Amino acid sequence: MKAQKFLALISVLAFSLTVSSVFAVEGIDDNNHAALAQYYESVAKETETKLQENKAALEEYEARPYYYGRRGQDFKSHTTANIREYEVVLAESINSADLHKKIAMDQGNPAVNKARLNLNEDAPVIR
Repeated sequence: MKAQKFLALISVLAFSLTVSSVFAVEGIDDNNHAALAQYYESVAKETETKLQENKAALEEYEARPYYYGRRGQDFKSHTTANIREYEVVLAESINSADLHKKIAMDQGNPAVNKARLNLNEDAPVIR
């Protein structure tokens, strides 16, 4: 019983370490949102290139399926799955880049306090 609990604890710990490293971009500080936005834009460009290559391969297959023989259906389904996955990654990368651009712009401007301050001593206090 103790061995099972220990094994479960070790597996949960190992899983948590791998998950935490998945979300971090290696080599870029988490607070450098301009660099993170640039990183996600480059990921989006690379993904767009791969997406276009897979779409071209699928069009080639659909134009001449007899070139591919018995493996043609496997090629078609694999390429279609790649296209779907690249579209998801592209959308996520664009959203992340936009988010980090927005955060970088907000960090560049000093925070605005929305409370109204009355600096004139003779005027009534605004509450």
